[in-house]
Amino acid sequence: MSPKCIVIFYMSNSGKKERIHFGTLEKEAVAHAKRKREEEEEHDAMSTTVVDNLLDVSEGAVSARPGAHIDLDQIDEVMGDDEELMLTDDALATRRRAMAEFDRKRIARTIAIPTNDTHVKDALRQNEQPICLFGEDAGDRRDRLRYILSKIAIERRDAGSEQQEIEDEDMKSDDEDEVQEVFYTEGSEALLQARQNIAKQSLARAEQRIERQREDCKVDLASVRRLRQNLVAQLTNYTIVGSQVGDDRPLSRIAFAPNSRQVLAGSWSGAIKLWDIPGCKMAQLFRGHTDRVGGLSFNPRAGQSKGCVDFASGASDNEIFLWSLEKDTPVGNLKGHQSRVVHVDHHPSGDYLGSASYDGSWRLWDIATEQELLLQEGHSREVFALRFQCDGSLVATAGLDGIGRIWDLRSGRSIAELEGHAKEIFGLDWSPNGYQLATGSADNTVRIFDLRKIASVQQIPAHKSMVTDVRFFHYDSTQSSEPRISEDMDTSGDGNEDMSVHKRLCDGQYMATASNDGLINVWTAGDWKLQKSLAGHVGKVLSVDISRDGSYIASTGFDKTFKLWAADEI
Repeated sequence: MSPKCIVIFYMSNSGKKERIHFGTLEKEAVAHAKRKREEEEEHDAMSTTVVDNLLDVSEGAVSARPGAHIDLDQIDEVMGDDEELMLTDDALATRRRAMAEFDRKRIARTIAIPTNDTHVKDALRQNEQPICLFGEDAGDRRDRLRYILSKIAIERRDAGSEQQEIEDEDMKSDDEDEVQEVFYTEGSEALLQARQNIAKQSLARAEQRIERQREDCKVDLASVRRLRQNLVAQLTNYTIVGSQVGDDRPLSRIAFAPNSRQVLAGSWSGAIKLWDIPGCKMAQLFRGHTDRVGGLSFNPRAGQSKGCVDFASGASDNEIFLWSLEKDTPVGNLKGHQSRVVHVDHHPSGDYLGSASYDGSWRLWDIATEQELLLQEGHSREVFALRFQCDGSLVATAGLDGIGRIWDLRSGRSIAELEGHAKEIFGLDWSPNGYQLATGSADNTVRIFDLRKIASVQQIPAHKSMVTDVRFFHYDSTQSSEPRISEDMDTSGDGNEDMSVHKRLCDGQYMATASNDGLINVWTAGDWKLQKSLAGHVGKVLSVDISRDGSYIASTGFDKTFKLWAADEI
């Protein structure tokens, strides 16, 4: 029961009224009232006391006979209708004022008042009240502000409570309609042609992937166990093999070339540099962006022909540039984003490019024509990460709303929502198996989603700070140089053929995660166990990538360096 102010009158043996003031009904006051009630029960003047109490009400006090239990929250029910008829108009008005004051004090207790006197004065000024009265101290000023705000709250409640309820209900209904609304926009002929090409190409790649997986299932269990043991042994032996200062500002993104012999590093200054590895010597400087580089992606066909687009970049200047390794200036420019471009990724076909931006959209571009094919919204906040699935039929996006989405490029539909993270998602990557997806979040975890179940199947407490990037090992048999598997591993049959199978079996068997805690953690897939923590950066690690031949892991950090990591035997 909320504490309320009440004045109770008792009749003593001498007939003189004894007045007791109760600010709140505390334990001592209740005990005192109980003793008085027991004393009065011995007398026969009960009816007279009731009449006196009713008369006292007309004088501005709320009275009750001794022995009555008063529920202050239900004080309207103390007097019945017949008793109210006995009261004068002044008594009724006084009673209503008393009840209004009780209601105001109840509301006043729920109002949060600032403790800083400056903030109190600002609040008084905003309500057109004097900020200071004569003889008023800070405590008095807070009480006055509380009184004023409680009066305003009651006036607003009485004036528009019913109308506001109707408006709120209408707004709630409108919001529900907006959330449930599904709308479509007419696409261009170029988008239709692109969807048809993507469908044909993705079906062919999916067929090849499934065939490889069937062949992998034929490998005997003993060989698979030896492969796993060898892989774990090499991952646990990873150490730093190279470090280089890449710019005078932090390095935000790194990407291996398809041949695994070069690496691109983008900086907050807008510069992009190509480095030869493992010597860490700069091969070329690319200038075009005027603000921090957010996305770097090599074309799968990079270096195969002269004059082609070898890689793409996106930056905080809202620009997406297309580059050739033969020129230090852009060969193309994709215009359309209205805010910072934080990620770009090439479609497996090499014909299309995806981009994610702080304008809340992701877009699909035709590289040959530099035309925007699709502008797709769907996230409630900025889009931060984007990756194409290995078949090319699906694309995953995620952002600062903490939700991941899977989009079918053949139909344009959002086919799945990836829920589970408590905070923003900053990195994601598809597993080469085509149905698993890893996401890294500001809640310090990595989640593994299975597209077959459309659910999170594993939550990894990956780091002690936000996860900034996630990357699976993607093996490319057409570009890789040296095998990832040790030469002393037991093999049977033809050596070259068996080694090729083992290299393919390593595809997607481990991933690397980067974090603001300064570590790069390496995990084996399936059991999702931590095999190695790579420490070397001073401060935040912003990006990580794994070479296509599995020889190196590269990372960039806030310390303006990029680092190479590899097993001891490399």
